[in-house]
Amino acid sequence: MSKARARQEWQRLKEVEMQSLDLKEAGGWPIFLKALCVVLVFAVAFGALMTWQVSEKRAGLAEAKREEARLLSDYRVKASEVALLPNVQSQLATLGGHMERMRAMLPTNVEIPSLLDSISDAAVDNRLTIEVIRLGAPVANEHYIEHPLDIQVRGGYHQLGRFVADISQLARIVTQHDLTLTAIEPPGESLRLTLDARTYTFIDEARTEEVAP
Repeated sequence: MSKARARQEWQRLKEVEMQSLDLKEAGGWPIFLKALCVVLVFAVAFGALMTWQVSEKRAGLAEAKREEARLLSDYRVKASEVALLPNVQSQLATLGGHMERMRAMLPTNVEIPSLLDSISDAAVDNRLTIEVIRLGAPVANEHYIEHPLDIQVRGGYHQLGRFVADISQLARIVTQHDLTLTAIEPPGESLRLTLDARTYTFIDEARTEEVAP
């Protein structure tokens, strides 16, 4: 554009009354006004585009911060668990040792008859009269089998006390329940002890014995 044309367009721009502008006549507007409108439209479009992109970035940043907080929380939980791991492993090893010792004190199926003999021997050693010492029907639980023992003996109070203590000190675990002392007719120094005792075997050991040749 020549200088003269530029001066002419500039003069037209200064003479334009903004209130009287009509978009239908935009083709006849001064070149500088057209250029200004193009710049304004571009600026508005660019601003809208940047606002949209920035809002997306902000949403992504907020999501990233939430994810960072979640990961940090998970890391702290796992770090605390790792710090406690040696203690947990030590406790598990201790419990495992206790379990093995307790398991070794449980009789196998083939040892239960000899356990009955040991209870009978304890009664004889304490000079008790044996009325009943018999094995009841086994009761299967999830991990073990319970073997009830019905015991009924007669004797003096202190002898019965020693007999109960001897059962609790057997090499194999025998738990004692529902101890009942009754006087024997005619009245005398003898008492009748009725005792519900129980011993236990592990299910895996019982199955191993069943399939063994």
